[in-house]
Amino acid sequence: MSLKTHTQTLRTTLHPSSLHPGAASPLIPPDFTPTTELSVSFSSRAVELGTFFRAGECKAAPRISFPPEADSSVAVGETSYTFILTDPDAPTPDDPKFAFWRHWVVAGLKPGIYEENGEGEGRTLTKYLGPGPKDDSKPHRYLFLLYREPPNFTITPTDVGGEEFVQRRSFRPDEFAARHGLKLVGVNWMTCAGDGWVAPSPEEK
Repeated sequence: MSLKTHTQTLRTTLHPSSLHPGAASPLIPPDFTPTTELSVSFSSRAVELGTFFRAGECKAAPRISFPPEADSSVAVGETSYTFILTDPDAPTPDDPKFAFWRHWVVAGLKPGIYEENGEGEGRTLTKYLGPGPKDDSKPHRYLFLLYREPPNFTITPTDVGGEEFVQRRSFRPDEFAARHGLKLVGVNWMTCAGDGWVAPSPEEK
């Protein structure tokens, strides 16, 4: 998919999903145009701007990849990136009082492929904890956000927050990005339900 097509698809899927405008509005600027295509996949299954998954498919950290930015002012090889996976629907879409829940944060990424404990360069700031919506909850939406780091960027896990379950609640990627000079350059998203969730029949919707 070309970056232009990716951009058009991103915009057309965010609106009907009520992500933008909506739950993700604080995170994604109104005029946001990605400068790279952020690809994410669980095993061999790709996240394609709204793909539906079950929690059991997301137990292990996904593979991340992205090409160099389509921005001539960015020095390829000298620029690194921070990746955030967050849930705007925690604990449930009907009562997202813990949005945005912090699932995974990795800094120091370079264009190319990154796999936890595998290929690519990156520093884990928050350990991966897969989506876990309850079986009686509507599917949650999950946002994958890629930010360009400023020159000489340094950060520690403490700067992000603790690893405990309750410490991951109410994390604001937009405020975190503003505080550390990060610029949003790529977005992807998916939905996920519990393994036992049953989709309502057309009559029940």
